[in-house]
Amino acid sequence: MLYDAFQVQSDLAQQTRAWGQVLHEAVSPWAALGGPLSWWSAGAQMMMRAGMSFARPSFGLDTVRVGNREVPVVEEAAFATPFGTLLHFRKDVETPQPKLLVVAPLSGHFATLLRGTVRALLPDHDVYITDWHNARDVPLSAGPFGFDDYVEHLVRFMGVLGEGAHMLAVCQPAVQALAAAAVMAQTRDPAAPRSLTVMAGPVDCRINPTVVNELATSKPISWFEQNLIATVPRRHKGAGRRVYPGFIQLSAFMSMNMKRHVDGHTDLFWHKVNREADKAAAIENFYDEYFAVLDLPAEFYLQTVQTVFQDYTLAKNQLTFRGEAIDMGAVRRTALMTVEGERDDICSVGQTMAAHDLCTSLPPHMKAHHLQAGVGHYGVFSGKRWEQQIYPQVRNFIAAHA
Repeated sequence: MLYDAFQVQSDLAQQTRAWGQVLHEAVSPWAALGGPLSWWSAGAQMMMRAGMSFARPSFGLDTVRVGNREVPVVEEAAFATPFGTLLHFRKDVETPQPKLLVVAPLSGHFATLLRGTVRALLPDHDVYITDWHNARDVPLSAGPFGFDDYVEHLVRFMGVLGEGAHMLAVCQPAVQALAAAAVMAQTRDPAAPRSLTVMAGPVDCRINPTVVNELATSKPISWFEQNLIATVPRRHKGAGRRVYPGFIQLSAFMSMNMKRHVDGHTDLFWHKVNREADKAAAIENFYDEYFAVLDLPAEFYLQTVQTVFQDYTLAKNQLTFRGEAIDMGAVRRTALMTVEGERDDICSVGQTMAAHDLCTSLPPHMKAHHLQAGVGHYGVFSGKRWEQQIYPQVRNFIAAHA
């Protein structure tokens, strides 16, 4: 019923967009005259943006500057399963670059949310990314996708990259990335990452708990299953699959900073009225990405909430994989770097750095930590401070352990 109710709202939003298009075409030729007509034109354009999108946006990374020349970038699938694609940003460069797997969150948004992360990495690395699929489009015949399946995907993806590659995990998959590194260490997998960079991830949520952490511990796991899990309607390929809908996750994110989003759309309206195209485009680009959501497999969501946010299994070094114990002390040849943001209200200071205490077999010269002043959660992996202050340290760390 939850998903069906949302689908009705989504259909109404589609009609709103259609009427906005009609109104925009009628008044836009006269909008330049100013006055009320410019207001109507701006309002029509706001109507055209109603609702969410379930289509994956484009990365739009067609070229990158390597040295003194612009190099074409080609997106190609290096490997794929029903639940995710190992996407390769292939470049034709003369000097071999370190292979790097960017592990994107499976938390309600597409991997394109890390567009800025990838853009900074591309000049110096041979970049791959976990391009997770929308669970509502995955047929039931593909089976379930849980916490262990995510870890297994990382192990398989690293196997495709081969020996000598590196891994960088952003936010939620910090736990799965650490688990994958430990599993590969214990099995003496030659494709185990040379280095693992973990950015703004919930390794130990007992440290400086945030609103997100408190919400996760305020209810038993049964409450999350009964109130936040829905069944995909018949009209979609994944009909019958139980999911944690992306629209619920988006609503939760927005409620944390509602004033910011209201102000953002108010600013967008007035930028359109005043014909400030560049300022309007900047806000539109952000919300085009922000409102593009995907559904999570229910088993993955519920297992993550319980394992990471309620039981703190990794933080206690009690994590298992396919029924076998994982010992983080087994990690001996994968260098570890952690990155945190001073103002992060999702993964607070100390939660990511806790990874160093778990990897007890790593010597000091194989560990690094960076606390970035003045940034919140998204500033750790996107924006000017990521590009100018954080990324150079990440690049140097990877290079030192190549």
